[in-house]
Amino acid sequence: MSKMKVAIIGCGNIANGTHIPAYLANPNAEIKYFCDIIKEKAEKAVLDYSCGEAIEDYRIALNDPEIEAVSVCTSNDVHATISIDCLRAGKNVLCEKPAARTYAEALEMQKAQHESGRVLNIGVVNRFNTGVNLIKKMITNGELGEVYHVYVSFRSQRSIPGLGGAFTTKSIAGGGALIDWGVHFLDIVMYCLGDPLPKTVSGQTYSKLGLDMPNYSYINMWAGPPNYSGTYDVDDFVTAMIRTEGPTISLNGAWAQNIGAEEMYIDILGSKAGIRLQYGKGFVVYGEKDGVLLETTPSYKSEEMFQTEIDSFLECIRSGEKLASHIDTVILSSQIIQGIYDSSELNREIVFERTMEGEI
Repeated sequence: MSKMKVAIIGCGNIANGTHIPAYLANPNAEIKYFCDIIKEKAEKAVLDYSCGEAIEDYRIALNDPEIEAVSVCTSNDVHATISIDCLRAGKNVLCEKPAARTYAEALEMQKAQHESGRVLNIGVVNRFNTGVNLIKKMITNGELGEVYHVYVSFRSQRSIPGLGGAFTTKSIAGGGALIDWGVHFLDIVMYCLGDPLPKTVSGQTYSKLGLDMPNYSYINMWAGPPNYSGTYDVDDFVTAMIRTEGPTISLNGAWAQNIGAEEMYIDILGSKAGIRLQYGKGFVVYGEKDGVLLETTPSYKSEEMFQTEIDSFLECIRSGEKLASHIDTVILSSQIIQGIYDSSELNREIVFERTMEGEI
């Protein structure tokens, strides 16, 4: 079998840190193009990885009949446009999270996928995480009993990324802490619960600590340095309550808060047992047997989830398998996030209506 030709669109941190190394490690893949609007980034990738061709215009790759797979690793504002163009050109797409800035854009991406019949997966990489999949299996097997509520906390003291840059500009990113960090946490919850349909959401977002940019004191700025002449119009704190056809979900999230503690965990509450998952780490199971309260920390070998994600993406193109990261599933997280933003703006609960076909 010949190697699958791949194009990388966007040669920033996420591409260099995860996508490119994973494709290079897959014996059935070959990167033919590195594309970036700053051509120097693409040219650097060619030099660093000793393969491919550097281009500025992604349409060059789309017009190449050899290209079968594309990773979209750009800023959020062009996820939809580029993914749709790729699908219409007959290419299979892995688009980084979030799917898009808004639910409406995500729906357009889904429509293009349905019309083209090509693959559109979203980079919700935790669906390929070993620990997350063990938790999902425990829930499915009934080991937790009835799971009735999930609480999510993704809170850091002062960690607004790249103040004044793309991350803090709503027209580019679509939002702040919720759409950046919250999408991962919400997606883990939805996946573990079997992707229940959302019914209602009530939420509130706040933009407080980063507004006075020159006087913002911080611990780290992981997408820095700050640009004090730039824009800050996104959320740095969010709280929400979500009702689904299954359990309820509540969350508190913060890029920045005046509390000197970082909390990055998910609590899954069941009638027989509960689980606390530390994001990016392991989990603890709390239960009871014969009147004795038990606390268990499972030990397991973790697969490299980014490699598994890329390998699964390439394999599903050949096999036709529909992965858990397919747009048809992940779009529920986009809908919930949009609902939280709408609820905050309108100052009321959002009810997700159903059509006669059962769609929301």
